[in-house]
Amino acid sequence: LGLLGIGCNSSNTTPEKITLGVVSYGEEDVSLNKYEGFKTYIATKTKSIVELEPAYNELQAIDQIRRNRWHIVFAPPGLAAIAIDQKLYEPLFSMGEVSSRQRSLLIVRDDSPIKKIPDLANKTVALGQIGSAAGYYVPLYDLYGLTLADIRFAPTPKTVLQWLNEGSVDAGALSEKNFEIFRRQLQESKFRIIHTSRWIPPGLVLVSPTVERNREQQIRKFMSEAPANITADAGYIPSAKIPEYKQFIQLIKKVKPLEARV
Repeated sequence: LGLLGIGCNSSNTTPEKITLGVVSYGEEDVSLNKYEGFKTYIATKTKSIVELEPAYNELQAIDQIRRNRWHIVFAPPGLAAIAIDQKLYEPLFSMGEVSSRQRSLLIVRDDSPIKKIPDLANKTVALGQIGSAAGYYVPLYDLYGLTLADIRFAPTPKTVLQWLNEGSVDAGALSEKNFEIFRRQLQESKFRIIHTSRWIPPGLVLVSPTVERNREQQIRKFMSEAPANITADAGYIPSAKIPEYKQFIQLIKKVKPLEARV
């Protein structure tokens, strides 16, 4: 029996599993297709089983990050800041250069009389979920000092525009990138920007401390050497400098005391 056991154990080895975390806002098919090439590439290079686990909003993603359920995370700025500040994950790569699309917008319907932030006093505003940089932290910072009638928390950026379109909120916050994407899907609707925020640092690819050190260096090497079409689809830039997050983390800390009052 002892010899049989030794023979069985030495003949088969179970490949390690690498779990990738992304925020997809319910666009599951898009997320799976976007990362398919990256999954295959990393699985082949590391001889691992690679699985993609999308979270459908920031709240789900924060829970996964705090429990270290994901080995590699393609984290938008808000999640990246939380993970770094709480020393839950470490940055591997930048997910892009700073651009005009890395900002938060406050949007109203085109026929709204609201022109600027002070006009939102005693109005209803739609924000994103806790964890969203452009949908939650930055607009809360920019709205500081106002008394609002109500805040509604939208599960996705698209929902913000839908609520605006139907008139159930007076204004909404979302990233410039998501505004460009989702307003095309509401072709009959017209919106107007009343405020554009400061720059938001690009998102980061993060690695969990549960990944063994040599394994992490191996993954980093293969991700650095990945073909351009794979890195473009996955949304990271191997040659880009890791952005500075200290100021953005400080902004989030200033907003934190407001959450109970929100």
